[in-house]
Amino acid sequence: MENKLKVQIWSDIMCPFCYIGKRRIEEALSQFEHKEAVAIEWKSFELDAHFTPSSNDNLAEHLADKYGRDIDWAQTMLENMIQNAKAAGLDFHFDKSVLANSHNAHRLLHLAKKHSLADKLEEILFKAYFTDGKDLNNLDTLAELGIAVGLDVEAVAQVLQSNAYSNEVKQDIQEAGAIGVQGVPFFVFDNKYAISGAQPSTAFLQTLEKVWQEGQFDSKITLVNSTTENSCDINGCD
Repeated sequence: MENKLKVQIWSDIMCPFCYIGKRRIEEALSQFEHKEAVAIEWKSFELDAHFTPSSNDNLAEHLADKYGRDIDWAQTMLENMIQNAKAAGLDFHFDKSVLANSHNAHRLLHLAKKHSLADKLEEILFKAYFTDGKDLNNLDTLAELGIAVGLDVEAVAQVLQSNAYSNEVKQDIQEAGAIGVQGVPFFVFDNKYAISGAQPSTAFLQTLEKVWQEGQFDSKITLVNSTTENSCDINGCD
């Protein structure tokens, strides 16, 4: 990534605002004069690392139970998220969602990163979960998605049938904690500025332009946009 403006994105494929945030930074990049000089690096974050999926899972019921609210509250929250997604050009179908533990998907993403395919895999994983209702707990499903973006069949099998890249996933999460990430999506621009949450595309564009104009990067991160809204943390999505 030498001579590139690096943008690191901490994300979980179970996070609806992470998919929305992906669309918003893509919109910003489409308007950024130097977009060809930008390198995106996806970083792992697990919103519920200890989640154990069950065949009886229902998303609305899961949310209602988790937050001690009724089913109508959960349905309203999901409907609001669907409308938020539509505004970003996305089509969410929570009625088909299969709740999943995302650890194996993150491990596969690290393999994809090694082959410069992480952005493609991130996209197809988001779509599989939020739009297509695919079961991302299923290793065969993950394998199909990995192969679909161009990963080697044998390499995918070796990863999914082992604990490969688990340490890399943990390292990403530890790094997030070290820089104060409270929720995702979380965007870091060349280790200098950060944006928390799925902010409007204008916020991303302004930050890209600011970093580019300054031209000198350092390791101190200044949070330029932060909100408890439009992001997800271990306690849920706001």
